[in-house]
Amino acid sequence: MSDHAARQPGGSQGHVVAAVVVAAGKGLRVGGDLPKQYRRVGGRAVLTRTLAALAGSDRIARIQPVIAPDAQDFYRECLADLDPAHREKLAEPVPGGATRQQSVAAGLEGLARSGQPDLVLVHDAARPFVDDALIARAVSAGAEHGAAVPGVAVSDTIKLVEEIAPGIGRVHETPAREKLRAVQTPQSFRFGPLLDAHRRAVAEGRDGFTDDGALAEWAGLPVVVFEGDARNRKITQAADLIDADRAFSGRASSETAPAISEDPMTTYVTRLGTGFDVHAFTEGDHVWLGGVKIPADRGVLAHSDGDVALHALTDALLGAIADGDIGTHFPPSDEKWRGAASDQFLAHACQLVRARGGKIDHLDVTVLAEVPRIGQHRDAIRARIAEVAGVPLSSVSIKATTTEKLGFVGRAEGLAAQAAATVRLPEIPAEIETEAETNERRS
Repeated sequence: MSDHAARQPGGSQGHVVAAVVVAAGKGLRVGGDLPKQYRRVGGRAVLTRTLAALAGSDRIARIQPVIAPDAQDFYRECLADLDPAHREKLAEPVPGGATRQQSVAAGLEGLARSGQPDLVLVHDAARPFVDDALIARAVSAGAEHGAAVPGVAVSDTIKLVEEIAPGIGRVHETPAREKLRAVQTPQSFRFGPLLDAHRRAVAEGRDGFTDDGALAEWAGLPVVVFEGDARNRKITQAADLIDADRAFSGRASSETAPAISEDPMTTYVTRLGTGFDVHAFTEGDHVWLGGVKIPADRGVLAHSDGDVALHALTDALLGAIADGDIGTHFPPSDEKWRGAASDQFLAHACQLVRARGGKIDHLDVTVLAEVPRIGQHRDAIRARIAEVAGVPLSSVSIKATTTEKLGFVGRAEGLAAQAAATVRLPEIPAEIETEAETNERRS
């Protein structure tokens, strides 16, 4: 770090502001052996993007990175993609500890050795979406209150539970949602009191704090929550990494960073899946086709509503992502699905595609039947499939044919449908894809 960088006023109302960037974690929940902060999103490492966002703020004078002792090579690669002007604000990285708390303490001690700032922002390396507006609010709140953390209102109802069996918890309390906040970083503090709190925690053997707001509360510091940013999400799971890669790749052309070779961690491959379904006729007065109820002289024999078009489409999508078939996800042996509407099967398959960062390009169905005739229902079927799948109407095709009086269809003993689904999926390292699939099933 240059002397010029150390003398920058930085901050708000004359306060000198520094930042500690915590990047020492293993970050392996995203899958693979490379920590998440060194994965590339939109052509640059997550840590590079985080450092660029902080260093690009004229409110921050110094930045103290904290990295794992064995991550020097990864860190140097991050610096290579950083604007030289931004590198001027960086202190030499200090090695982190076994816990986040230990790593933050190491960063604070590093700042103390080079001259204590007035305020310090503690920020997670895995939050690359931080922007200058959030930094400004953090600096202002920290300067005014001494200890401040960003938070966003929660949209889900939260339950406090007591575990009574593996994976089972008895509800103990339902706190009022309007009083809850999901806490983010950067968290802002007067430097001296936070450093003292960390030193006291070490002296008393307290090392389980997962954020500095909680440690400050323990130390008796009044902590306030200021407005966070829902876009300031943390990269934790494989799906988060994929989403970040897509987001940064999409906006790369508008960034002011120096031109770099855009080499996103993901490329997209096209996959084609096919599906087939058949049901025999039985007594009834209607059949379901493509989510539309069509009057008929007979119904179909089926566990669910027997919609051959939606069943075939569901299998086609599951085939495209190599995730079993409709019976795997909705076994006919389960009474839960007796008489069930098949649109939920299709919606589930579409959700699985999108959970992997995929895009559904086209859905094509051919119905094989002597009866009923679907010509007058074609537009309604296309519209319903497009609605359930969340795709444009132009991405859905529905056709019908007979079998020229041949076979069970020709004898009007039943009807069938075959379908094809074209999707694009991110082609990512196999170990990350495996982790993403595991997390989808757990959820």
